[in-house]
Amino acid sequence: MFYYDWTMLLMIPGLLLGLWAQAKVKGSFARYSRVNTRSGITAEQAAREMLRKGGSHGVQIKQVSGSLTDHYDPRDNSLSLSQDVYGSESIAAIGVAAHECGHALQAHDGYAPLKLRSAIVPVVNVGSNLYFPIFLAGLVFSWQPLIYVGIGCFALTLLFSLVTLPVELNASKRAMVMLADGNLMTDEEMKGVKAVLNAAAMTYVAAVISSLLQLLRLILISRSRDRD
Repeated sequence: MFYYDWTMLLMIPGLLLGLWAQAKVKGSFARYSRVNTRSGITAEQAAREMLRKGGSHGVQIKQVSGSLTDHYDPRDNSLSLSQDVYGSESIAAIGVAAHECGHALQAHDGYAPLKLRSAIVPVVNVGSNLYFPIFLAGLVFSWQPLIYVGIGCFALTLLFSLVTLPVELNASKRAMVMLADGNLMTDEEMKGVKAVLNAAAMTYVAAVISSLLQLLRLILISRSRDRD
């Protein structure tokens, strides 16, 4: 079966990069979670201030359970901060909150990549769930068109990763600008925020590389079946 062929080796770099990126995020967050800002402002308070100055009104800020579960949902214009972030005065917490505020301001400004990402989510969800059974069925029945459909479905996952990367990088850039313009942190504290956000960015880079390698693997398997 193709599960065990040499193309599995292609997945190793992406897997290792993903594990390293996750460890980097957790390490940076843990480090700067132990360092509070001089201002004493909480992440929730900082978020409200940044949104107010950015002109993004009507955003509902709420606390959610879990660790690093923070996210902005453009569907209901809500910003969710995890229990480790919401009431924290740490550099890491405020950095995370600022990043999510960056997404809220993207929505407020009509940032095109965010609109595109939101628009393709339903299609990507379908494609990511169906690509493997379709691709496998194509292999089992030796029907090349079905194999190509499976590859096409997975390609949507790569497209989503490619669209997500600039969205996340732009949100972090906006976060740094908002924190600097609002004088919410010292220059030294901003270095901590940058370290946390840069570590988080690597997880999205890893997702792009992993998806690209998986797509290449599927194509190589398909071509080997063509030759057979």
